[in-house]
Amino acid sequence: MAPKSKEAAGSKAKSKPSKPNAKANQAAKATLRGQHGQKVRKVRLSTTFHRPKTLKLSRSPRYPRKSIPHEPRLDAHKVLINPLNTESAMKKIEENNTLVFVCDVKANKRQIKQALKTLYDVECVKINTLIRPDGSKKAYCRLTPDQDALDIAATKLSIV
Repeated sequence: MAPKSKEAAGSKAKSKPSKPNAKANQAAKATLRGQHGQKVRKVRLSTTFHRPKTLKLSRSPRYPRKSIPHEPRLDAHKVLINPLNTESAMKKIEENNTLVFVCDVKANKRQIKQALKTLYDVECVKINTLIRPDGSKKAYCRLTPDQDALDIAATKLSIV
């Protein structure tokens, strides 16, 4: 085999680094274009646009908005204002084993039942309420058969 000429050897030497150069140039162009060089339009199949759901973080306040939490607005003493001892109320006590109270207008039946339990240690079967014409609330508290309304009215309420 004949020895290679210097020109042929030199041209090969120059062409060899040109391949990596071309690759580097191509990479440089790609980085200039960025990821979104070839923009593809998203196909929308719905006529209405819905904003995408994003991350909703729970609040972590730097300081409390209230210095101290307020006391319960309706405690047991505010719920039950006073027992009634009218003739009709006394008839209910004697015949139906039912106590009658004037209550706070904002109190519900569950709160009235709880107030009776805490103040007088009385279990109720059911409670009926009504708003009187003067704007106050009246509660009829039917006691369990093992408790006597007349006895509770005499000892704990002292209305008999």
